[in-house]
Amino acid sequence: MKWITRKNASVDRIACPWLVKRFIDPEAEFLYVPAAEVPSVAERDGAIPYDVAGVELGHVDGRCSFESIILKYGLHDPALDRLAQIVHGADVTADLDKTPEAAGLKAIAHGFAMVHGENDHLKIALETPLYDALYAWCQHEVAKVRPRE
Repeated sequence: MKWITRKNASVDRIACPWLVKRFIDPEAEFLYVPAAEVPSVAERDGAIPYDVAGVELGHVDGRCSFESIILKYGLHDPALDRLAQIVHGADVTADLDKTPEAAGLKAIAHGFAMVHGENDHLKIALETPLYDALYAWCQHEVAKVRPRE
């Protein structure tokens, strides 16, 4: 399965590959191209476009792309929902204050983007452990608030 988005990725365009590889397709391939080329390359390569204007797996109905992928693929996991709140806040400037962790994720993601520029595959490789750790923290947090059975 191939996925495609705009190059020079930051929050959502790095979080989405983590999500896809962890929960949908561990062998997924990601293409990063100039925004204007996304539709033609997606069609030519049979790639799924995400985090691009006008696509199903983009910012739709108040969701960020990470949330749109969760919805489309029916991923039901309270920890993943918690992580989605953080990714959303870090990616959508108007919602930055909705969860305190969002500001930290935004700073870290933008720092990776500053250090590694358009080397999007390197950013995925370097940030994957960050998302693994954040997901583990979310699992811990949601377990604390779950009612006892």
